[in-house]
Amino acid sequence: MKRTLQVLNELERGGVIERYAIGGAMGATFYVEPLLTFDLDVFVVLPPNVGDLISLAPLYEALRARGYAEEGECVLIEGVPVQFLPAYNALLEEALMEARETSYEDALTKVVRAEYLVAICLQTGRDKDRERVHIFREQAELDMGYLAGVLQRHGLEGKWKQWTP
Repeated sequence: MKRTLQVLNELERGGVIERYAIGGAMGATFYVEPLLTFDLDVFVVLPPNVGDLISLAPLYEALRARGYAEEGECVLIEGVPVQFLPAYNALLEEALMEARETSYEDALTKVVRAEYLVAICLQTGRDKDRERVHIFREQAELDMGYLAGVLQRHGLEGKWKQWTP
């Protein structure tokens, strides 16, 4: 995993991606007991393209040039399946801007804050997301004032009230 994170940092330094942060179940493990996951979800902001379409092609080309191959919806980087998810809305863009820099196996990386992981679960709305919100409430040290601001800015207060009796 350390080498995988180093590759992500190299991609960012090289301008292939503008910013990244670990999210999903792997991101959650920085705050709560590990959750079952098969890949590393990495939210990314990509350099501007010509036109309005978001293309992962330059990122995949840069990874191929480093010897990494696609495997389904992931790229296998140093044995770790990595799924790149473009920041496609305001919540994800804000989550990336507010990501926390942390160290994992002596490699610096960025991880989406717990409050944003909760908000993303609310926005996505799957059954497994509801369970993750419950786990975050029980195990993570959530800054409830900060979370309230995130939920308000992104219109998720109603969903929070539905999911948290």
